[in-house]
Amino acid sequence: IAAERLLVLDGAMGTMIQAYHLQEADFRGSLFASHPVNLKGCNDLLCLTKPQVVEAIHRKYLEAGADIIETNTFNAQAISMSDFQLNSHCAAINKAACEIARRLADEFTAKDASKPRFVAGSMGPTGKTCSISSDNSQPGWDTFGYETLGKAYLEQAEALIQGGVDALLIETIFDTLNAKAAVEAARKAMAKEGRAVPIMLSFSVPNGSGRNMLGQDIEQFVSEVGGSDILS
Repeated sequence: IAAERLLVLDGAMGTMIQAYHLQEADFRGSLFASHPVNLKGCNDLLCLTKPQVVEAIHRKYLEAGADIIETNTFNAQAISMSDFQLNSHCAAINKAACEIARRLADEFTAKDASKPRFVAGSMGPTGKTCSISSDNSQPGWDTFGYETLGKAYLEQAEALIQGGVDALLIETIFDTLNAKAAVEAARKAMAKEGRAVPIMLSFSVPNGSGRNMLGQDIEQFVSEVGGSDILS
């Protein structure tokens, strides 16, 4: 289908969530009522605690004509979730996100088979970088590295594939080394699960230079991570 026409991706999830003005109790729900740290702002957790909000946002994008919707999993890997002490819940969050997005996409496909809708599993960049030495004064940062990041991405990619996504979207790339870890993990997960899905890449360029915030060149990155499994 992508060879025949342009496919329209949905838009931002985070800013849409902000419009609901959710409070701490909304993020906690009954499942995490006694969690030891604040959870407000942990948008991925809403897949478990406020799924109706995530569903409503997906529905709005599908009604607007999106061909592809992204799972609400931008930060749903162990590196980012550790900030909220939720790293042990990553698989559950990813699978819940897939269930919501898959159900909505299939509902809209059933309404109009001539315009099938697809689900892309969102894999964000994390708030850390492999290309620059981390600040070891930050709790847990001394253990961060390419291997640790790869393991976190592998867990996420496996859960997304198990959840039935049509593609994996490695997005907002600000560090090409982080992205390589994600691509490598995605391919490992596909081999492990015995199911191949295309990979989509979203490279974040803050100005007209063609480079990301670390000064890494997009053309060089594309040449380094090429492959028949890269859809876009």
